[in-house]
Amino acid sequence: MCAKKDITASGLSFCVVIPVYNESAGVDKCIRSVCNRLNSLPYRTALIVVDDGSSDDTGLILKRLVAEFAELHVLSHNKNLGYGSALKSGTKRAAEMGFEYVLFMDSDLTNDPMYLPLFVEKMKQGYDVIKASRYIDGGRVSGVPVWRTIVSVIGNRVAMMLYRLPIRDCTNGFRAVKTDILCRLHLQENGFAIIMEELYQVKFLARTFCEVSYTLGARAKSDRPSSFAYHPKVFFVYLKYAIKSFLKIVPPRLQLL
Repeated sequence: MCAKKDITASGLSFCVVIPVYNESAGVDKCIRSVCNRLNSLPYRTALIVVDDGSSDDTGLILKRLVAEFAELHVLSHNKNLGYGSALKSGTKRAAEMGFEYVLFMDSDLTNDPMYLPLFVEKMKQGYDVIKASRYIDGGRVSGVPVWRTIVSVIGNRVAMMLYRLPIRDCTNGFRAVKTDILCRLHLQENGFAIIMEELYQVKFLARTFCEVSYTLGARAKSDRPSSFAYHPKVFFVYLKYAIKSFLKIVPPRLQLL
């Protein structure tokens, strides 16, 4: 088990939330990479992994890792409820544990834990929403098919114009948001579109936004193929929230001050 780290730097605290589904091939490497990085930071941190109804050995691997890493907490869904549902479960637990920020990452290490200190610097400055970005100076993609990159670049340029926020990588799921803001949202999406729905609702609550540059890597061939699909229905759902933002339509049941 990892030794308890000396937390002396500041009162800053954040929790990483990672949803997993049938990730037995890579979940061990992911958890070790994230926990080792968290343990190098002088802040109160934790890693919440939400096992979203995996039917392979993911659950058994996580059970073994919990005994090894003190900062690892595992939540389990009895059945697969979707990416968005897993994020909501993780956020709820992070709030119960009293963390100032929730930082969302993917389980395939395409979001490299080496970038966590960049998020920390922005957290220390008090930003409400912090997005990793492929599309600012220093950001790029590596190993991703060209056609997917083109679709992403075009989509994010449209989204940036509609959201009217200082965010160039709107669709990126590698992000940190203040927990008290997340707790005031009323998110309905259970799939990947929750990223866009979240940004739409957060726009009415957050005062400060920023980005940190990072390189998006490719998913390892040994991992389960990504469940994200590129088809018109997905694009419509994503665009729907950007359009609502542009029209300044206040989300129903949003807990405005």
